[in-house]
Amino acid sequence: MAVEVKDLLEAGVHFGHLTRKWDPNMAPYVYMERNGIHIINLYKTAAKIDEAGAALAKIAASGRKILFVATKKQAK
Repeated sequence: MAVEVKDLLEAGVHFGHLTRKWDPNMAPYVYMERNGIHIINLYKTAAKIDEAGAALAKIAASGRKILFVATKKQAK
């Protein structure tokens, strides 16, 4: 199942954190900065989501359990 960049854009996935609160490890995924907020590169995001989905499918196919943990209200 491929993730469409258009769907990510419509969902607002491209809005990152405030530039003053960013993690430098995210630099490869930041497309630009606008109004003090980082804009995330959705093409790289889609590729990583597909990669994670393939890894999860492999784990599930082997019969192992997968646990998702969410601490933010939006993720529950």
